[in-house]
Amino acid sequence: METFEILLIKIDSRTKNAAAVQSLLTEFGCSIKVRLGLHEAGNVCASNGLIILQLTGEEKTLAEFTDRLSMIDGVTAKRVSI
Repeated sequence: METFEILLIKIDSRTKNAAAVQSLLTEFGCSIKVRLGLHEAGNVCASNGLIILQLTGEEKTLAEFTDRLSMIDGVTAKRVSI
């Protein structure tokens, strides 16, 4: 049975942290199969957001990606295998 590697990224203070997160998403882009970004939009743009990624690749690379995201102040990254 195939396993799906999912990475959940919660970003506080999106305007402050978005550039650092985007930089890592670009650096590890070859490990990202699917990306979905969620935040409140409309009359008020929320300061927090959630990014959901489906990952592919070697365990070492995925662990490094997760760890480096988690080192950004205001960012929480958690991997889920399902």
